[in-house]
Amino acid sequence: MTDAPALPTYAVEDGVAVLTLDDGKVNVISHAVLDAVDDALDRAEGDGARALVIAGRTGGAFSAGFDLPTMTESTESMRGLVMRGARTFMNLYGFRLPTVAACTGHALAAGALVLLGCDLRIGADVDCKIGLNEVAIAMVLPDWAFTIAVDRLSKRHLQRAVATARLTDAAGAVDVGYLDEVVAADDLLDVAVARAAEFATLDQRAYAGTIRRLRGEVLDLMAYQIDADREAGQVPNV
Repeated sequence: MTDAPALPTYAVEDGVAVLTLDDGKVNVISHAVLDAVDDALDRAEGDGARALVIAGRTGGAFSAGFDLPTMTESTESMRGLVMRGARTFMNLYGFRLPTVAACTGHALAAGALVLLGCDLRIGADVDCKIGLNEVAIAMVLPDWAFTIAVDRLSKRHLQRAVATARLTDAAGAVDVGYLDEVVAADDLLDVAVARAAEFATLDQRAYAGTIRRLRGEVLDLMAYQIDADREAGQVPNV
C-alpha cells in the first residue's frame, strides 16, 4: 500500500499567508490540492492575511499539471477534475487579496494556469520547463483557459505559446508572460514573501475594487464559459 501524497501546507505570518505545494514528487493538481487552494482563499482574509503566496517545493517542481490517474480513469473523472480546477483558477484570478507565485521549477499545463492566475509570478533561476503544452499532447485548451491565457500572455508570444505549445525556461517565461521576474533559487521564497509583504500594505478595499475593474470582463467571460461547458457536458481537453 502506497502512502497518499502529502497535502499542501498553509501558514500565516506577519500578514502574509503561504500555501506550499509539496507532494514529494511533481505537485500534481488533484481534487485534494484544489480543496487546499480553495481553503487558502477562504481562510486568508479571516486569518488576518493581507496577501497570499503560492509556492512549490524548494528544489522541486511548481506543478506538472492535473493528476494523470484521475485524468485517465474515465471521461467523467477527467471532466470532474478539470471543471473543478476551472472554478478554482477563476477564483484565484479574481481574489480580493494580492497573490504571489513562487515558481520553484517545472510549471506545465494546469501548473502554468496557476501562474497565470496570480498577480506577481517569481521564478527560480533553475533548469525547468514552463508553458501550456496541451497541443503537443493532442489536447485543446478549454475556452476558459484560453481566455486567461490571452489576458496574461504577451501578444507577441501567444501564437507560439498556445497554438504550438512552446515551452520555455524560467528566463524565457518572463518574456512570454508566465513569470514577472527570476531570482536565485535559494532566495525565491524570501523574495516572494517580501513582495507579498509590500502588497499587504495596499488598501484592501481599493485593491479588490481595482481587480474587479481590471479583470471583471475576463472573469465574467470565464464564468460564462465554465457554465457553458458544464451544461453542454463537454469533455475538457486540458
